[in-house]
Amino acid sequence: MAQIHVDEKLLNKIKKWKEGDPPIKTYKRGSAIAEDFVGHTISVHNGKDFISVYVRPEMVGHKLGEFAPTRKFIKHGGQKEAVIG
Repeated sequence: MAQIHVDEKLLNKIKKWKEGDPPIKTYKRGSAIAEDFVGHTISVHNGKDFISVYVRPEMVGHKLGEFAPTRKFIKHGGQKEAVIG
């Protein structure tokens, strides 16, 4: 059975978090999402900015980094539309 890694410092911050506090910021993209994270907003660093991630029950077991993409898709090239007129 594969083991999942939940960062202990992040888990402790979640347990100490109180209603009205700002979202918890973290660089720990490889940390798995535990059941204690559900209902909290965590700001995950994507290499440039912090992306706010609201944790829902179906996210448990996934990694934080899966929900904070590191690359921005702009658009593929291709043929431009013909301008009529």
